[in-house]
Amino acid sequence: MRIVSLVPHATELLFALGLGNEVIAVTHECDYPERALRLKHVTRDMLPAGLSAAEIDAAVRERTLKGESIYELDEQALRACKPDLIVTQALCPVCAVSHSDVVELARSIPSKPRVLALDPSTLGETLGDVRTVAQATDSRDAGVELIARIAGRIDRVKLAVRGRRRARVAALEWLDPVFVAGHWTPQLIEFAGGEDVLGFPGEHSEVVTWEAVAAAEPEVVVVMPCGYDALRAHEEAMAHSEQLAGLGARLVVAVNASAYFSRPGPRLVDGLELLAHILHPRSVAQAPEKPIAVELPAMRG
Repeated sequence: MRIVSLVPHATELLFALGLGNEVIAVTHECDYPERALRLKHVTRDMLPAGLSAAEIDAAVRERTLKGESIYELDEQALRACKPDLIVTQALCPVCAVSHSDVVELARSIPSKPRVLALDPSTLGETLGDVRTVAQATDSRDAGVELIARIAGRIDRVKLAVRGRRRARVAALEWLDPVFVAGHWTPQLIEFAGGEDVLGFPGEHSEVVTWEAVAAAEPEVVVVMPCGYDALRAHEEAMAHSEQLAGLGARLVVAVNASAYFSRPGPRLVDGLELLAHILHPRSVAQAPEKPIAVELPAMRG
């Protein structure tokens, strides 16, 4: 089967199912696993490089209001791939090329590829996507095994933090403006032994004010700007150190959102283990990647 992935979390899932040799093209943002970096790109970014967080937000809003995607699909390259299956998503115009454009183009490709959209909003739905992709690619056994591994890791974390005091957690998906993380993140926080004081499971991420975050009285703030790694997240946190200090949290950390939180793929379970390590380091000593503690003005001696 010749597969094209038009969203990074689908690329990760396809490789996790052992289908890497059948993936022939991906997006310009597909950077995991490393083998994906060597595949043909069939998309490009429409936003200029070097924009600030506020400028990115403004540009995304402007293009979204116009019904325009922030990614451009290379139609000629996609046609040349002669795919049998195209995996994309329709939920978020920020995360992928337009679903309707993909469906329309697929109708005109001689190979008549099937278009499969993955649009999970909860952790459970991400596991459902494993089944969906496994069935579409005749990889049912691999799907069953992957789900079992993920479910086992989830259960181990929940057992490790059982009975522990639940810290009040605010997960910030963007800082200018402030976005509270929604979708699967509140569930990850709950399973990790915390209490999300602002987000709602399965709901969209929301714009709030710094005053609203402070009023929620978080004890732990996790800075996870969508699509940023830990170093870039830390830079954003330091640029907003005064606002973060005003929240009064005992701990503020920056994490690799691109790897563990922004993409609803198999590595969400790594994000769960990372959160559990942040909230209960004695109970969950291992993490896929160390968070970066953010030193705020109020914390300096």
